[in-house]
Amino acid sequence: MKKSLLYFLLLITPSYLFSQNNDSIQYKIGQMIMMGLTGSTVDTSSALYKDVKNGRVGGILIYEKHLTPTNTADNLQKLITAYQAASPTPLYVSIDQEGGLVNRLKTKYGFPVMPSAAYLGRINNIDTTKYYADNIAYTLSRLGINLNYAPVLDILVPTNPVLGSRERCYSSDPDIIVDHAAQTILSHNYFKVNSVVKHFPGHGSSTTDSHLGITDVSKTWNRAELKPYKDLIKQGLVDAVMTAHIVNTQLDSKSLPATLSKKIMTDLLRKELKFKGVIFSDDMHMKAISAEYGLEESIQMAINAGVDVLMFSGNIGGISASGAGDIVNIILKLLKEGKITEKSINASYERIMKMKNNRNNLTT
Repeated sequence: MKKSLLYFLLLITPSYLFSQNNDSIQYKIGQMIMMGLTGSTVDTSSALYKDVKNGRVGGILIYEKHLTPTNTADNLQKLITAYQAASPTPLYVSIDQEGGLVNRLKTKYGFPVMPSAAYLGRINNIDTTKYYADNIAYTLSRLGINLNYAPVLDILVPTNPVLGSRERCYSSDPDIIVDHAAQTILSHNYFKVNSVVKHFPGHGSSTTDSHLGITDVSKTWNRAELKPYKDLIKQGLVDAVMTAHIVNTQLDSKSLPATLSKKIMTDLLRKELKFKGVIFSDDMHMKAISAEYGLEESIQMAINAGVDVLMFSGNIGGISASGAGDIVNIILKLLKEGKITEKSINASYERIMKMKNNRNNLTT
């Protein structure tokens, strides 16, 4: 598939042009917001398109519902190109393309077979993992998707209802997880696609689904679940981490979901594990957050915990989708009231732009 002229220009434009587009606090906040798309075609009159055009969105999220049944690759590339053209700064264009059951780009749309992490872990052959990871990364790259919420670093527990039972984890052995995750990240880097490892600080031992409500791993989690993060961060392979909406009183006695916990996001991830990259929230619409905390409260807590990018998918049943403009206004309100600081906004913005300008290679 040929790249459009627009996409080529995005690749060669110097990074300083993007970083100096707009230094306003509103623009910086916009870079912190990841929004789910609203359809399979671009509606220039939609709120999302206008928010993208006005710099209130830093990235977009693609699900299977955004694919067309025919000419899928061509239509998806056109959709992505249109949003990139509207945005004053290149967008993160993101997807959950793990392989196996979490696989938006299915063979029925003409995309290659992408097996599950558990399948690759059972084979435990790095060349096989490289083959499939290369396929995933190349497929994303040619479509204009530059960020993948993968690989999963959670330990494999077969009875886990949302991870283990769906074969989303490589292994119960942290060393095997590290080996295969490292190759997956390297394959993505080669094709200029960012990886976001997940779900920190460990969701594999959970017995309930955080999409549906509170998930507490306090009695099942152990510190071995941190090893894949620790090892891969030490190897310099982790540019971005996704949070888990899990409660873990071993790490935070206040029973806060990890996404909203400063003890977990800042004290553990940033200070103890020395992670300097971008922290993405898992979907703030998931009911472990949205059913327990108000929108404004959860945004305030996530930012103060240390989260850089807030995700709002619009893909959770029974939850009203939030608009990017509304989220920006909430953050501006929190800033004005002194409930969050401009220093934290600036720090998140700098990390986000560094990732966009460097490993992601949007601008080189």
